[in-house]
Amino acid sequence: MFGRLGATAFGGPAAHVALMREEVVRRRGWLDDAHFLDLLGATNLIPGPNSTELAIHIGFMRGGWPGLVVAGLAFIVPAAAVTLALAWLYVRSSALPAVEGVLYGVKPVVLAIVVQAIVGLAPHAARTVRLRWLGAAIALAAALGANEIALIFAAGAAAIAMSRLGGARSALAALGIAGSVVPAAAALPAAPPALGALFLVFAKIGSVLFGSGYVLLAFLRADLVERLGWLSEAQLIDAVAVGQITPGPVFTTATFIGYVLAGPAGALAATGGIFLPAFVFVALSAPFLARLRTSPVASAFLDGVNVASLALMAVVVVQLARAAIIDVPTGVLALASAAALVILKPNPTWIILAGGVAGWLLHAWH
Repeated sequence: MFGRLGATAFGGPAAHVALMREEVVRRRGWLDDAHFLDLLGATNLIPGPNSTELAIHIGFMRGGWPGLVVAGLAFIVPAAAVTLALAWLYVRSSALPAVEGVLYGVKPVVLAIVVQAIVGLAPHAARTVRLRWLGAAIALAAALGANEIALIFAAGAAAIAMSRLGGARSALAALGIAGSVVPAAAALPAAPPALGALFLVFAKIGSVLFGSGYVLLAFLRADLVERLGWLSEAQLIDAVAVGQITPGPVFTTATFIGYVLAGPAGALAATGGIFLPAFVFVALSAPFLARLRTSPVASAFLDGVNVASLALMAVVVVQLARAAIIDVPTGVLALASAAALVILKPNPTWIILAGGVAGWLLHAWH
């Protein structure tokens, strides 16, 4: 079942969750809705890809430790295989004019999709005035160069302080200090990554990333573009686009990047690095689900982390726009894609494909 979902489940984490509910609640009766929602809520309290962790939780519930491994791998491997095939094609053909045209049209569409995700998540993540101020402070600190991991944890701590102390001013002051004393690392000269270094970079990201899969953009840009210089911003947007048009977890973007940087072995190292923490966190948290779900401290921490994740997404969209919106046609594509997503609410895969066709036509016309 999870292998089929990994090979056919398009549309991102929300669609994956809906498809899993259809399979395990309605069709198979493995869970009732209350238990399913408890598992879904638990995935929000640990870092990593939510839909993948939900599959791992269900596997553990049905088959213990073997079920945990089988469900997770069955959901991840088919999607990673499709992404790997596209990475192979990208490396061999990205310099061809036809492919350049497709990417020219896809990049502004990807930005529009991320903006739509931000707009959709904002009412839930920034639902109070205090959380909105916290999000604004995070966005400002990120724009000034503060370390994104420090900001994520500082936001969680600030949200706990606000919930306990009843005032936002002291918590936001503490957040500002945290952002200022942990600046982002300076960019290093680009060098081919060793497999161990590649694995560790993606394992770190998988260990600290909360929220939507789109938050991955912020961490990838900070580490791979700015700090290490392994990718260009244009390559990063291409990787995110591939993650969008393939089924299964959005985190298989790591497979694409790993292949681009270091071939098949790099794809394996990056994929293993980013998904391994999900298995570990589910294994560690499963016995404590009930207590985590009802803990006021965990709930407040998650509020802060969610609004910080949203702020990081917003800052990265602005930064990546320089690589995606390079002229009037790409600006029009971005606006038209955003309008279509808001009004028609299609599967984002179709919008990306339409952007690719439009980009190819525009490129051929010029």
